[in-house]
Amino acid sequence: MPPSNTTRAPRSRSPRAAKAPRSIAVLGAGMAGVACARTLMQAGHQVSVFEKADHPGGRTTTLQTPFGGFDAGAQYFTVRDDRFTQALATVPDMCRPWSANTVRVLDATGKVVAASPLPKDAHWVARPGMGSLVDAWAQPLQQAGCLHTGTHVLRIEPDRLAPQRWQVCTESAAGEQHVFAGFDAVLLALPAPPARALLDNSGVGANLAQAMAHVTMAPCWTLMLAFPQAVRPDLTTLGPQWNAARSTHHRIAWLARESSKPARSIIERWTVQASADWSAEHLEDDAERVQAKLSKAFSEVTGIRAEPAHAQVHRWRHAQTLEPLGRSHLWDAQAGIGVCGDWCLGHRVEDAFISGLELALTVA
Repeated sequence: MPPSNTTRAPRSRSPRAAKAPRSIAVLGAGMAGVACARTLMQAGHQVSVFEKADHPGGRTTTLQTPFGGFDAGAQYFTVRDDRFTQALATVPDMCRPWSANTVRVLDATGKVVAASPLPKDAHWVARPGMGSLVDAWAQPLQQAGCLHTGTHVLRIEPDRLAPQRWQVCTESAAGEQHVFAGFDAVLLALPAPPARALLDNSGVGANLAQAMAHVTMAPCWTLMLAFPQAVRPDLTTLGPQWNAARSTHHRIAWLARESSKPARSIIERWTVQASADWSAEHLEDDAERVQAKLSKAFSEVTGIRAEPAHAQVHRWRHAQTLEPLGRSHLWDAQAGIGVCGDWCLGHRVEDAFISGLELALTVA
């Protein structure tokens, strides 16, 4: 099916001139993509950002429910790089430390077998949800009309009218296809597997795809539970009196009481993240079966037997980096194609920010 229309990006005044404004496509509006796009925009470049979801955020997304929000992906972030500190200063009062610094380690029955060593970094969360940080940083992109959400990128190919440039072929949630053309560079801020697949399917960036071949990422099923019956004068929490824990249960790796985070609804809510091995084994299971199995494991670990008023699961196909790239980004200046993401350096939120920032600085 041919694309329904073509939207041309503005041509740069001089593609090869140093510091000349260029037209750049950024694929992905998670932390890495937004950090990259904002930096390029601030440097004077024309940026177009394409995001498959209907909102920015990626794995920092906060899922909203009638009982409050759930940080379905990233639970918190740490701050080690001064550049990240400076960026956070642009959104004062948005981020607060979370008392989950004293995380427990549980066995399969929920018994505390150890307390994790005190972390060298504070655990920070954005408010009112982890997704608020990327949302705030994406505002200039939205206001400029250059953030295209609900837009799935099908392939990258040479611009048919200007072969030295690129065009991006997309499909909307409604199935409408479009072509955005005239880009001097295309930057992929996607998880490594889909980024590599897009390069392979497009027949471009073969050297970049090869450099990414060793990167591995694990999936994760996330369970979200709400217990509004816990909000009573004589009962403010259910079950254990800790806010977060790592678990050795074969199904569960992490549990967190969402309502313990700063500026959250007081309704008792839990986010449960499955182990990488269990998630991989049950990756294609239907959501109802996954929810039942994880709910049972949650009861075993926490001792909470009450029926939740709300329960849902979310599947992350590419959640945690097992083997990173080993450098902050990849950039093929001759082809005008680059890649970035947390997986370049690790799996932390800050890794995503640094990766997107450093790719943008290299391209700019």
